[in-house]
Formats: sequence, C-alpha cells, structure tokens
Amino acid sequence: MNPYISEIQEKIKSLRDEIVNHDLFKEINTIEHIGIFMQHHVYAVWDFMSILKSLQNNLTETHVPWFPKGSPNTRFLINEIVVGEESDVDSEGIRKSHFEMYLDAMKQANTNTQNILTFCETLQKTNSFTASYDAANTPLSAQSFVNFSFETINTDKAFLQAAIFTFGREDLIPNMFYSLVSELNERFPNTITKLKYYLDRHIEVDGDHHSHLAIEMVEELCGEDKAKWEESLTYIVRSLEQRKKLWDGVLAEIKGL
Repeated sequence: MNPYISEIQEKIKSLRDEIVNHDLFKEINTIEHIGIFMQHHVYAVWDFMSILKSLQNNLTETHVPWFPKGSPNTRFLINEIVVGEESDVDSEGIRKSHFEMYLDAMKQANTNTQNILTFCETLQKTNSFTASYDAANTPLSAQSFVNFSFETINTDKAFLQAAIFTFGREDLIPNMFYSLVSELNERFPNTITKLKYYLDRHIEVDGDHHSHLAIEMVEELCGEDKAKWEESLTYIVRSLEQRKKLWDGVLAEIKGL
C-alpha cells in the first residue's frame, strides 16, 4: 500500500473509531429515531454530491468547446464514480441519484422532507447558504458540516476535495446501524425498505468499488508531493471532526424527545 495512505489511515484511526462507535448508535431503536437521523444525515448525502461534482469539474472538461484536461486516469476514476452516484438504480429499477433515493426513503418512513427541499429550493433561488439554512430550519450541526464541505470545495484544490471525499464520507456509518435497520425493517414491513436498499447499495458500491477508485484518485492527485499529503491529512481530520459533530447533533435531538 502507498505509505502516505497507510500514514493517513493510522493517524485518523482513533477519530474514525469514535465516529463509528458513537453513542448515537446505541440510542437509535425506533422508526422515529431513524427519522431524526435521516433529517440530519440527508444534508451529508446532498453535499456529498456537490463535492463529487466539484471534483468532476476540476478533473474533467465540463465546458464547450471540449479539450483534453488532466490525467486520463483521474478522468476515468471520477467519471465512473459520478455515473454510480448520480444515476444509480433504485429498488424498482428506476434511474436516480443517491440523494433522490434517500428522499424516497425518508418519504416511505414518513419523515419530514420539506426542510431539505426548502433548503435546496432557497439555495437555487438565492445562492445564499444563510438564507437557505434559515428557511429550512437546518440543524446547527448540519450547517457546520455543509459549511466545511463548501469551504473545501472553494479551495479549488482537487486533491483536498478528493481527500475528504475518500476518507471522510459514507463508510463512517457503522455495521450496527445496518443491522438495526435490517431488524426494524423486519418488524415494520414497508416502512424502511428503501432506506435498507440505499444502505445496501452503499455497502455494495461505495464501500468496495468506489472506495478503491477514490483512494487511487487521491494517490494520483497527491503523487509524491509531501505538502499535498500533509494538507490533505489536515482536511481529512477536520472532515471527521465535522462528522462527529453531526452525530452529536442527532444524539442531542433524540435525547431531547
């Protein structure tokens, strides 16, 4: 394995363990709790797509007239990930992005989707995150999470975007949560089957094939530049701290019921 990758994995291990073993996942035990989780987590699902598209913009030619841009290898890596994330198939075989699949899962679980939709609609109209958070009553921990993602996007440094994309995203949902969803799915049929499908797709696609492609992309973008690897580690740690803060926010709301 690339020694830089090994070093990153070693240095973030304890923080990753805190996130995966967060007390939140010991508290979730009802459909209502899962609904609260989803209302926070949906912001991470949404901004994941924004990081992905910023990578595609930086690593491939997305303007006309077209000219070759960057490394053919990184173009291939990011384009393959985009296809899977932006136009996957849902449980009924219909093409959808993972964000749209997540919204469907929220609706099936009778969970509020109006806030995240209001956020998206307001942001499209105003281009103001502050106005969008206010309109949608976005949880503070989700606001902080999204703000950091867009801080990274706005660096316009593809290697940093790739770093947080690879080491700070959806593989941080623990196996115990998958098990809980499966158990509740059996107890309450036709309530969270779409969430279970969404999680299964992440295990099948993101947790295996996409994760390998993403690591290869980071290696390609950082190369042997030690400064890039060090800056990447700083941003990866910050992204993990934001994830922990997001889980803290969900836990506080559940405990406040």
